[in-house]
Amino acid sequence: MMLFSNILLAYDGSKASTKALEHTIELARLLPNAIIRVIHVYNFPRLYVGEGFAAIPDSVTKEYYDASVQTAEQAKRLFQAAGVTATVEIVQGAPAEKILEFAKTHGADVIIIGSRGLGGIKEFVLGSVSHNVVQHARIPVLVIK
Repeated sequence: MMLFSNILLAYDGSKASTKALEHTIELARLLPNAIIRVIHVYNFPRLYVGEGFAAIPDSVTKEYYDASVQTAEQAKRLFQAAGVTATVEIVQGAPAEKILEFAKTHGADVIIIGSRGLGGIKEFVLGSVSHNVVQHARIPVLVIK
């Protein structure tokens, strides 16, 4: 029996998620037959105007997407440098929701996530992504500080 066979790492390039990536690499070395999946979730900023949303300029959405591609490439490079096989995917949407949805869809049996991401003041008001994932996950969640 294997402890974990399908590991999902939520990675946003922050210091805490990089630590989570390092722990995932160590776990992968202990569980050489485990499937390692990495998800990077990005979300476009929302501009509230009056009672509705304003359209986000294409240049801004392209910047967010390009930054996400760079973050995903960084994760791939770190896993390759460690000699660990992992698939990396980029998803757009609300981070906690997308992480949980991805875990369910891909049959993950553990989620590894950093304790603090790149959310800034929004995290303080809305609650951190890691907190939301822990509260709503139906599988174990390893939060790395």
